[in-house]
Amino acid sequence: MGLVGSPLTTTYAHPRSTPTRFLPAISTMASSYKNRVPYYPLPQSSGLPWMPDSYYKTASINPTLAPFSKSSQNLTSSEKLPFIPNRTSLCIRYTPDDWYKSNLTNYKGSETSRRNAERLRADTDRLIQDKYQETRKTQVENTKTLGERVNDIGFWKSELCHELDEMIGETNALTDLKKRLERALAETEAPMQVARECLLHREKRMGIDLVHDDVEKQLFAEVDLIRSCQQRMQQHLEKARDQLVSNRAAQHELEKDLANKQAAHRIDNKCHHLRNTSNGIGYYQGVERIDATISVPESWVKFTDTNILRSQSERVGSAKLRDTIENLLEVIANEMWRQFKEVNVAFTNRIAETADAKSKIQTHLAQTLQEIFQVEMNIEAIRKAIRDKEPVLKVAQTRLDERTRRPNVELCRDTAQLRLVNEVYEIDKTIQSLQQRLSDAEDMLQELLRAKSILEHDLGVKANSLFIDQEKCMGMRKTFPNTARLLGYV
Repeated sequence: MGLVGSPLTTTYAHPRSTPTRFLPAISTMASSYKNRVPYYPLPQSSGLPWMPDSYYKTASINPTLAPFSKSSQNLTSSEKLPFIPNRTSLCIRYTPDDWYKSNLTNYKGSETSRRNAERLRADTDRLIQDKYQETRKTQVENTKTLGERVNDIGFWKSELCHELDEMIGETNALTDLKKRLERALAETEAPMQVARECLLHREKRMGIDLVHDDVEKQLFAEVDLIRSCQQRMQQHLEKARDQLVSNRAAQHELEKDLANKQAAHRIDNKCHHLRNTSNGIGYYQGVERIDATISVPESWVKFTDTNILRSQSERVGSAKLRDTIENLLEVIANEMWRQFKEVNVAFTNRIAETADAKSKIQTHLAQTLQEIFQVEMNIEAIRKAIRDKEPVLKVAQTRLDERTRRPNVELCRDTAQLRLVNEVYEIDKTIQSLQQRLSDAEDMLQELLRAKSILEHDLGVKANSLFIDQEKCMGMRKTFPNTARLLGYV
């Protein structure tokens, strides 16, 4: 592997080839000891470190026998080569055996160094191969672990997607049902208004028809039923709103968790596909010492599982609430329609009773009018009879008055006188009886007229009641919503 600071172009796909030989063969070095330049020891200086370039710089100076030449005048004492005296004056320091022994010693030292170097190279090659295999194995295992992690994230992401889709569908279904419930609740206002207006219109009935009949009882029952239905619908509407809040909260947690899973899946998938030759890899010193994790695999799984379980629980509650609302709408629609029909039946029966009473009143009124006409004719006949008795009475009284003028003994109480007197009494009695009968007839006529007035008033009352029940109330009740509207579909 590359060391810290190596360029990014370094490749790791194949191990670097190791040179088989670092030094040339010994056979090639045999000639290096022949015809060589005599050795001149370098001056020892504490300020000049032993480096190769210094050797070559020193070796590049040609020795000269003229120590005081111009080329040596500028050199310091440490830079000047030692003066070589005349050969006849040189002292012999080593023998040839020493020279050969020295060479053999150098050869053996060189061979030892080469063997150590070869052993080091072999160990280094094995170390490189071992570390390469270890590094490669670790990288493969980490890549596999990342792949497993990507699969785990993908699994939970699919579970979250599935649960999120189910939750969105459940929330949409509950939202639609809530709208239906709101429409159904709004539809109950019209029947409530109709029932109240029917009660108000029936308060305008007159006289004896202002009774607490079965129609009024059914109307009050209808008002109470509609009010009860509205209260139940309002309660379930509040429950639906609360459930929607819970559903949206669970949905939000799922969406947030899913977004985190998608980001983690994208990052880990990128890490899983990174290779030594990938672009964008680099050194991030100290990143291994940063621990930014906030969960462990168990808590990570539990977090997502808790979100899914919460969503499932909310969905179960939402589904139960939807079933309850569906049943409630059906029950309310049936109850309202049943009560609507009962009220209509009561109205129909009451209208029939009122119409029958009106018909009977009309019959009695006709008979009363006929009787009034007959009584009036009878009164007129009595009056005529009385008037007819007046001339007869006048004749009889005139006769009696004339006979009172008879002279003296002629004033006889004879049969004619008696008959005339009886005739006057009889006519007076007849006239009195006729006048009594006339009075009785006139009283009867007044009684008939009062009955006629009562019948006419009652007939008006019945006509008003029929108009209220048949025209106003039943006319308004034709606008009662149908079953589809009560169920909130329209």
